Parts: sequence; C-alpha cells; structure tokens
Amino acid sequence: MKESIVNRVAQSPLVVIDLEDFYDNIPRFQVDMAEWLEEGLILREQPFREELKQKDWSIFQNTYVAIYCSTDAIIPAWASMLVASYLAPVALKVGYGNIEALDSSIFQTIIETIDYAQYSGRPVIVKGCSNKPIPTTAFIQLIEKLRPIAKSVMFGEACSSVPLFKNNK
Repeated sequence: MKESIVNRVAQSPLVVIDLEDFYDNIPRFQVDMAEWLEEGLILREQPFREELKQKDWSIFQNTYVAIYCSTDAIIPAWASMLVASYLAPVALKVGYGNIEALDSSIFQTIIETIDYAQYSGRPVIVKGCSNKPIPTTAFIQLIEKLRPIAKSVMFGEACSSVPLFKNNK
C-alpha cells in the first residue's frame, strides 16, 4: 500500500510573507535635473523655470518618478521642489534619488499599511527570493513590525529558512 505525501508546511501554523506580492507594476521613471543645467553644471533660474513650464509633464501620468542629477552640480533644494511641484499633480509618487530609493519610499508606505494582527503569536517566514526588485530597506522595516508580535521570524523558504529571531514570551 502506497502512503500519500503529506505537505507538512501547508499544515503548519507558519505564515509566509512575500513582499513581491505587494510590488505593483506601475512604471517608474527618473527625471534628470542635468537636462536643465547650463553645461550640465549651472542652474540659471529664469531659463530653468521657463523650460519646466514648457515640458509635457503628462508623460508621467499615474507613474512613480525619482528626481536626481547625473552630474556633480550643486543644486539648491528649491529647484528639486519646483520640479516636484510639476510632477505632483500627475505622478502617483515623487521621490529624490535613484529608482531603488523611490522603491524604498513606496515600500515604506506599504509596510506601514499592512495589518499585522494576522501574524501575532505565529511563526513567520519572510520569503527571500523574488523576481522583482524588493529593496533591502523593506525587509528591515518589515522585521521592525514583526519582531514585537510574531512568535518567530525566519527568512527564505520553508524548506531552507534562516532563523532571525524567536520570541520567548
């Protein structure tokens, strides 16, 4: 007589959190401040303001946008704020830096809105492998939320997880 295969992981109280499930496919763009700098280094206020007025900002409709500068120019904070003021009405989120910094900001919002009650007193595995770019900061923010409430937290897969902590309460 053949014994049936039992999936003990599925029957266990383990809860898996896969941050990839929270990743959306909304396009992410970068806006380079250098395109408005004279010789890539000097910001002249009037021409800068005029060029911003002329730009078609609608191309960023319903996207995430990171503002950055690809040169070593020293750009005053107001200049980035001015660019952001044009992006804010069309983009879903505007940040400063590279795409990873933008994703960190997006995930910070996501991590803050998760209902953690379902993880209270339970062993949790935070899935590590992902096909999408999950920023390391998201994992750090997640452990901060889970540590006070979860029975234990592991990283990886059920078959090969790395224990991070065990709550001995």
